[in-house]
Amino acid sequence: MPRPILATVHSAALRHNLARARASAPDSRVWAIVKADAYGHGIERVYEGLRAADGFALLDLDEAERVRRLGWRGPILLLEGVFELRDLELCSRLDLWHTVHCNEQIDMLAQHKTNVPQRVFLKMNSGMNRLGFTPGRYRAAWTRLNALPQVGEISLMTHFSDADGERGVDAQMAVFDAATADLPGERSLSNSAAALCHSAAASDWIRPGIAVYGSAPDFPQHSAADWGLLPAMTLETRIIATQELAAGDSVGYGSTFVADQAMRVGVAACGYADGYPRVCPSGTPVLVGGVRTRTLGRVSMDMLAVDLTALPQAGFGSAVTLWGRAANGALLGIDEVAHCAGTLGYELMCALAPRVPVRVQD
Repeated sequence: MPRPILATVHSAALRHNLARARASAPDSRVWAIVKADAYGHGIERVYEGLRAADGFALLDLDEAERVRRLGWRGPILLLEGVFELRDLELCSRLDLWHTVHCNEQIDMLAQHKTNVPQRVFLKMNSGMNRLGFTPGRYRAAWTRLNALPQVGEISLMTHFSDADGERGVDAQMAVFDAATADLPGERSLSNSAAALCHSAAASDWIRPGIAVYGSAPDFPQHSAADWGLLPAMTLETRIIATQELAAGDSVGYGSTFVADQAMRVGVAACGYADGYPRVCPSGTPVLVGGVRTRTLGRVSMDMLAVDLTALPQAGFGSAVTLWGRAANGALLGIDEVAHCAGTLGYELMCALAPRVPVRVQD
């Protein structure tokens, strides 16, 4: 039989989370963000769960082609725009909307030969200092675009750097509003954190990403459950061996965990080669048979150890939920595991290894 590890993508959870994001901004249209292969879930696997979105937003042309092949005829937005002139040919052929964040992209549009004007989203750098025109240069960029026959409707966009933190969005909103006060066009401002935490930032389009996949954008201030979100991915495996430890016995490489009493340990078929973080310390939560327990010692390439001392019913073959939903309905949020690893749920989702089989379940 195959190694007993499996990731499950939950379509019903995706639908629920998308509806939750829409409810946070009921007057806005919603981009479903499927960049990074749908945050590691797989574009083809999440498509049915996210079809109620008003559009799909992503990064590269390959992802856009995949969404079109699935039958989507609505808007698709390239969040980083095009990278070279010939990319615009595919934008025309696939009817893609694309972000413009630098003068070089405007130059490309000016050289593009097309009979159908393209829809663009002009991005402002309102304080994030990654992509976009500064407020003082934004209007000049809009004027250049507006003069091009290759460009049709121009939408206006920015991205918040601190929607999940104490600084919030007010300062960037003020900058954006001042610089775009009399410019026409739809607006798109809010990511997941802004949509959930700052309803005043809602605009014509919101861009929920991580929230759609069931992770809280402001963890640990709020959990996914606090926001009414459900895990869209479950990673589960099974116990493949047990060990009985005496006080003083150690577990795993480096002997970083030493038992202070007699203990029972289970060995689960999951390790860092599957995408489970090696840096997760002893005490990282797991569910065994739907009951909460903890990891012990270092995570190995293919295995990790879990504490079965208080779970006499658990043994060889028992189900282990690394994150997501156990068979009995118990939940272990991916954010909690990521927090133990000193990272975010985003990284764990995206790091799921190719060797882990994935199924889709409603």
